[in-house]
Amino acid sequence: MAKVLKPEEFLKLGKTLPMIDVRTPAEFEEGHIPGALNIPIFTNAERVLVGTKYKRASKDSAVLLGLELVGPKLAKFVRMAKKFAPQKEIMVHCWRGGMRSGSMAWLFETAGFKVHLLEGGYKAYRRYIRQQFTERSELVVLGGMTGSGKTEVLHEMKKQGAQILDLEGIAHHKGSVFGSLGQTDQPNNENFENLLAKVWLDLDPNRPIWVEDESKSIGSVWINDALYHRMRQTDVIKILLPKSERIKRLVQEYACFDADVLAHMISKIGKRLGGLNVKLASESLEKGDYATVADITLNYYDKAYKHGLSKREGQTIHILELEKDNPTENARKVLAYYNSLKK
Repeated sequence: MAKVLKPEEFLKLGKTLPMIDVRTPAEFEEGHIPGALNIPIFTNAERVLVGTKYKRASKDSAVLLGLELVGPKLAKFVRMAKKFAPQKEIMVHCWRGGMRSGSMAWLFETAGFKVHLLEGGYKAYRRYIRQQFTERSELVVLGGMTGSGKTEVLHEMKKQGAQILDLEGIAHHKGSVFGSLGQTDQPNNENFENLLAKVWLDLDPNRPIWVEDESKSIGSVWINDALYHRMRQTDVIKILLPKSERIKRLVQEYACFDADVLAHMISKIGKRLGGLNVKLASESLEKGDYATVADITLNYYDKAYKHGLSKREGQTIHILELEKDNPTENARKVLAYYNSLKK
């Protein structure tokens, strides 16, 4: 008989065994446990048919229709399961841990598999991960104006032993209007939260967890309320890098993109830059003067960042002045500065 596991147990075991999500492809695409594989009992259209039969006729008639639709596919399901789990031990879940996952568990057990079920299904998993962001942990925010290389500094800190949560990396977006350039498609918001949780659950709550200072949205996705509230309540280590260094970094990161693409991105913040600045930026792009373009856009982003920082009521903002854009060295200095504050 299938063993029923709570979300925490299910996720731990899922690091070594295949997790099979038996919901429809549409449900799976909307949101799924990272690493899960989709073997849908019903297609999207079939699920609509069964649901309609349930509402307009009866549960019994809906079950019969479901059996008629699924019957011819049983052997295919087993072949797929053997491909994913040649050792014949597998994990299964649906939306609420009901008939779909129970039926698939029965099928796999009949075929000789050892099966583990997720109690409460994907719905219980979502409830569990949201709760985890509210649990005790020491969060530290790394701040700094656009072009300070915060993300790269974070990754260098990780190499030096720190724990990080790379929000922009998981979001596939760098946060600014130019943030989508060079990135793959963003996940939808539900999958973004699922991916964040996957990293979060592997972090040690008894050690500092570093995150980059972000607004509520990163491109098209949003940081969940619990985590964002924590980020706004904790202290900030703000690195202060000379504007000349930040301009160099932005030129290095964005000068490789087509000038027309950059001009389109600038037009998105045209009202905030002002007509004269947009005109100057456009003329500079035509000349290949990317440093001037970076300088103009930084004037806007610096003001926006200062405004956001001013809203952190009751928080302590620690300033660390740096001379050069050297992520490895700056990471070392950030960690040393933080440790000095804790003494």
